[in-house]
Amino acid sequence: MVRALFPDNTVLCNFAAVGRIDLLEGWLRGRGRWTEAVALEARRSALHLPDLHNLLRDSWLGDPIEFDSDDDLRKIEHLRRDVFGGTSDRPLQHLGEAQTCHLLQTHAEWRDAIWVSDDRDSLEYARFVHVATMTTPLVLEALVADGDLTAARAADLLDRMRQR
Repeated sequence: MVRALFPDNTVLCNFAAVGRIDLLEGWLRGRGRWTEAVALEARRSALHLPDLHNLLRDSWLGDPIEFDSDDDLRKIEHLRRDVFGGTSDRPLQHLGEAQTCHLLQTHAEWRDAIWVSDDRDSLEYARFVHVATMTTPLVLEALVADGDLTAARAADLLDRMRQR
């Protein structure tokens, strides 16, 4: 079975900021997925990062995964507020992280998936609860290993991402 990959909005924005969202799409090879909160974050970020419009138009992360059960919603809100530090006056703050972490931790069909994020605190918690994780630098390393990018070009892209 192919492992699904869940890039969060920080990763999407990193690639969009350097005009190379196509690299992320190619690396995902149809394995990418996202939750409804991450999709909303990407739509909002597209106002400032036009390269995200390609992702939204082509929908290569599939339909956003939605949460309807009271149990899911309660657990997601607990993660958002009590673990990731979200507040009641900013209900979308850390919602993408909470939804993704909850999904990969509690839904059997997604337990083998990998969360791709650059949010250090969220990644620390995810690793603590045994959710597989990657970061943008690791994606760039994989692109180099796959022969899709030279090491020098990957280093340049990472420098440009960090400057944004």
